[in-house]
Amino acid sequence: MEINEILVIAMFLSFIALLFTGIPVAWVLGGIGVIFAGIGYLADIYMDTMTGLDYTTLGLVVNRLWKIMDNWILVALPMFIFMGIMLDKSGVAERLMQSMQELFGRVRGGLAITVTAIGIILAASTGIIGASVVLLAVMSLPSMTKQGYAMPLALGTIASAGTLGILIPPSIMLVIMADQLGLSVGDLFMGAVIPGLMLGAFYILYILITGFVKPDAAPIPADAKPITMGVFLNVMKAVLPTLLLIFVVLGSIFAGIATPTEASGVGAFGATLLAMYNRKFNFKVLKEVVGGTMNTTAYIFAIFIGATCFALVLRELGGDELIESFLTGLPFGPYGIIFFILAVIFLLGFFLDWIEITLIILPLLAPVISALGLDIDGYGVVDNPELVWFVMLVAMALQTSFLTPPVGFALFYLKGVCPPNVKLRDIYTGVIPFIILQLIGLLILVFWPQLVLWLPAIAYS
Repeated sequence: MEINEILVIAMFLSFIALLFTGIPVAWVLGGIGVIFAGIGYLADIYMDTMTGLDYTTLGLVVNRLWKIMDNWILVALPMFIFMGIMLDKSGVAERLMQSMQELFGRVRGGLAITVTAIGIILAASTGIIGASVVLLAVMSLPSMTKQGYAMPLALGTIASAGTLGILIPPSIMLVIMADQLGLSVGDLFMGAVIPGLMLGAFYILYILITGFVKPDAAPIPADAKPITMGVFLNVMKAVLPTLLLIFVVLGSIFAGIATPTEASGVGAFGATLLAMYNRKFNFKVLKEVVGGTMNTTAYIFAIFIGATCFALVLRELGGDELIESFLTGLPFGPYGIIFFILAVIFLLGFFLDWIEITLIILPLLAPVISALGLDIDGYGVVDNPELVWFVMLVAMALQTSFLTPPVGFALFYLKGVCPPNVKLRDIYTGVIPFIILQLIGLLILVFWPQLVLWLPAIAYS
């Protein structure tokens, strides 16, 4: 092996090893980039190698960071984060839970269906997985326990519904993926609508079937009231303001009226108005929302800086060519290579947050996907249809890994707010059926890319 290939492999191994030390990821990424730039520089001087690394390599990082900070698309990140946290504090979810529980009260498994429906709405309005899982657990788990739900079904429903935020727009992950791969944010948002709603429909169908096959697992509450016009109107009053906000934000992007950056500002303002409408807005809430937005945004951009340094040194060493030659040399065929890549991303999702995978791994894989010669129909109007489709596959694979035992992130979010009597084993057992549903959904997207590309094509044509 050449020295460049050895250094590339050593960079990845060092990164994985240092993750388990507890050092912040941003420091790990940036530090490894600086260290290996120095190693390559010294190797060129004293070992007469040709790594191409020196102090000018690190100087290029400044230019890359300038381009990141000068990118108007990324302005949408703090706005969408503000929107999500404000909706979290505004009491929207509590009103939805109270009203929709009455609507589905006479349906077996109605409370679990309510949790899933609210998970879909939260995903389309917050896009923050940890907040959604915790909020759903705090609001619904006591009620589900009181009604006699089987603990695995209750926990699996909460965890799976909470992770929909990674896929259903306006997902902040899709914003960053679009930026890193040079894709349209609108294409990714529109491409994610049908897969996200499909998963939600799968969850609801599974709950209904479980309630029919195992009535004791999803009982009907004894005090369930008949559906009246008053109940229906209460649901409409709780749902319509949030749906209107989602429609304005996503509709303005899909219709080409506003850019994602402009729409994110509208969403942040609309979330503030909703908090006022629910009488939850005050200086304390505003301070918490602004502080939470600052912390989350700073966390993401710190990783941006570290990942930029890491990725630049890696590419200077020829890491992208090494990975491309390895993947294209696999004897699997185009779809076999895609399944291999998704399996690797699925495993990486156990140890890395989606931010690191999006910033480091995804840009390295884009040339491989483009070189596979896949005949993905973009209907003549969607740019880079194979990449738009592949991003949806990656998003769904990451969502599945966040649910998968033993180290799925969503499982630990859920465990952190559960009562002490809830065992981790119950959480693991509960999420398995939903993981199977997500894998089925992933296979459907692999073999029917039109489910991703149809809506963007209709919008543009």
